[in-house]
Amino acid sequence: MADADAGGDIDARQGGTAGARDRDPEGRARNARPRDGLGRPLPYGTDGVERQPEGVVRSPDETLAEAQELLDGGKPFHAHEVFEDAWKSGPEAERELWRGLAQLAVGLTHAARGNATGGARLLRRGAAAVTEWSAGQGRPRPYGLDLTGVAAWAKDLAGRVERTSRPIDAGTEAPRLRRP
Repeated sequence: MADADAGGDIDARQGGTAGARDRDPEGRARNARPRDGLGRPLPYGTDGVERQPEGVVRSPDETLAEAQELLDGGKPFHAHEVFEDAWKSGPEAERELWRGLAQLAVGLTHAARGNATGGARLLRRGAAAVTEWSAGQGRPRPYGLDLTGVAAWAKDLAGRVERTSRPIDAGTEAPRLRRP
């Protein structure tokens, strides 16, 4: 039988009540449930897609290469986690760039899950963020990123998602972050 925690809840990982929370070694809440390719939680004990490690410091080129691979593989939720690491660990002047790219990946995630309203909203918010950052910095192609093209992709996809209200294929709809 599973052990009860201090609050009386049974540890959810042991098949008990849903009130218990997974914690990392420092006591911070972490959801250790397996996830599918779009980041949706699966039941404990189910084989899921390997999660992205959190807090990894990558160079901008490493970030973009890893995120593009994940996007192409139909894993925008996981790409969002890579962008989030860059947002949290990168230079202050680039935080809005990486945050906007993370929003685009989350928008693609929601659109693939069938959440047309949330997907379109986040795609547009991410497009606005990268466009605003680019204009403010005077850098339309930082690290070879095609921010104009990425913003146009996001706005186009947002409109299509709203018109059809059907889930999209995340891998097929993935943006090209860099153009030659």
